[in-house]
Amino acid sequence: MATKVLVVDDEKMIVKGVRFSLIQDQYEVDCAYDGEEALELVKKNSYDIILLDVMLPRLSGFEVLQQIREFSTVPVIMLTAKGDDMDKILGLDYGADDYITKPFNILEVKARIKAILRRSTGTRKQPEEQSAQLLESGDLRMDRDNRRVTVAGKEINLTSKEFELLELLATHPGKVYGRTKLLETVWGGDYPGDVRTVDVHIRRLREKIEPNPSEPRYVQTKWGVGYYFRQIQ
Repeated sequence: MATKVLVVDDEKMIVKGVRFSLIQDQYEVDCAYDGEEALELVKKNSYDIILLDVMLPRLSGFEVLQQIREFSTVPVIMLTAKGDDMDKILGLDYGADDYITKPFNILEVKARIKAILRRSTGTRKQPEEQSAQLLESGDLRMDRDNRRVTVAGKEINLTSKEFELLELLATHPGKVYGRTKLLETVWGGDYPGDVRTVDVHIRRLREKIEPNPSEPRYVQTKWGVGYYFRQIQ
């Protein structure tokens, strides 16, 4: 089955070029030119990944992403014409998986898509010590095969990056990972973002899995070093 992509941008020439290039690589591509149209398509269809521009008419890319995250964990790459780091961090704060700054090279876009799809479909290789597919700690349960997380029996809606971050920490309880190491491992060595991306995702992850995010039970901070997962019997 072909990988299905939604491309959202109000610049029709950009959409046309991206769509043409992706179709050449056997992707199935839908297009939208404003935020409301994009949101309706996401509600009606199942996409493998979304390319979402920040500056859109009717609803901004951030507003669209925020609403998508209420019902879907589909990977989203934000497209931004601005160089302001806050726009990029804000996109990640709403649950984006990656961002690309315009003008971009279509080869970079396709490389980012492949990297995210490779991770989200579970083809990323796991070390031998990560062989257990069901992880438990206190009220938290992680089913790695089905990429499901529950806390006290309630299913938690994690983005692909949030899941991978939790997975890495939980499969090595007690091991402290520096922010740079987490960025390299979860996002890849060629990811252009900085370590603030890790902090944003850790905060979002805690908001979802911790009973009290300001006093986390599971994802702990080693001040001046990084983060680690606390195993609770």
